[in-house]
Amino acid sequence: MAAAKGAFLNHVSRESSDIRRLADFYKEIFGFEEVENPKFEFGVIWLKLGSSLFLHLIERDPKTKLPEGPWSATSAVADPKNLPRGHHVCFSVSNFDSFVQTLKEKRIETHERTQPNGKTKQVFFFDPDGNGLEVAST
Repeated sequence: MAAAKGAFLNHVSRESSDIRRLADFYKEIFGFEEVENPKFEFGVIWLKLGSSLFLHLIERDPKTKLPEGPWSATSAVADPKNLPRGHHVCFSVSNFDSFVQTLKEKRIETHERTQPNGKTKQVFFFDPDGNGLEVAST
């Protein structure tokens, strides 16, 4: 029996040195809206998509040694072809083909594939801070 009862996803957080740029990206690409957030001693922007998905953008602490993400790497990790087996967050959209076209128009590098069942299309790409994203067709 699981220790947690009634568990559900509360939010996903992303650390960034430019939370405004990241917020604008998620608002423009996915349609997130900004919601009220607590006033911490560091900058935060809270975003909401639909009725239950929250994204918390947190100002990077310059004193930490946490990795910046794929963009600070010197290997091929920054290539979206590596994302199917790497860390990423996935969203589903009903307008997959036009969504991918918009990414291309914005010159966002992508990697497209279809799952082995031939039914679900996928596109992988990075946000401006190098966080891995996947969008799947519904």
